[in-house]
Amino acid sequence: MLTARALHHAYGNWQVLNGVDFDLARGEVLGLGGASGSGKTTLCRILAGQFTPDHGEVLLDGAKFKLARPGLPGPVQYAPQSPELAVDPRWTVGRILANATAPDPEVLTTLGIREAWTNRRPPQLSGGELARVSLSRLFHPGLRVLICDEITAQLDAIEQESLLRALIDLAGRREVALLLVSHSSSLRSRFCGKSVELGFQGKKVVQGKAAFRA
Repeated sequence: MLTARALHHAYGNWQVLNGVDFDLARGEVLGLGGASGSGKTTLCRILAGQFTPDHGEVLLDGAKFKLARPGLPGPVQYAPQSPELAVDPRWTVGRILANATAPDPEVLTTLGIREAWTNRRPPQLSGGELARVSLSRLFHPGLRVLICDEITAQLDAIEQESLLRALIDLAGRREVALLLVSHSSSLRSRFCGKSVELGFQGKKVVQGKAAFRA
């Protein structure tokens, strides 16, 4: 469904991606690992249409997908590691959830978002609570692919488990493909059907398969 071919990208003389090929199928949960500086976030932002590669292309269902106009949801969404950077700290949770599209009751329920949070602002939520609010905004009717860039890195083990179980359950019901980026190979092997590792100069190594079971 989401395909990247021969992606190259550099920052000045620093070649981050060098001929990376990538495939993500409908409803698949794929893990992405790699050392710091190997280009994971750059690849994620290119896949989401936030960066334009120096060379190569990204296709959705075999065609280049059009980015949504600012303020409107697109089929490929990117969730950053720090959810506080994705929301306006001055807005209430209710306003954040209503931005762009109306809140989806199924999404709110599955991700465990409570009505009591409605009048709170981001600084008044825990890291796990804010991560859930930020993710819920990305689940709109046209969502096809959700790219999660180290979204559980700041959470403890219990909150990681709870959030990822809820996220994978919701994505599975809606046949949304997930790309879960994590430095933790054990986390990727537990929650992802397949995992790949991005090495320096764009090398990709297939890791073992281990399907997540609820």
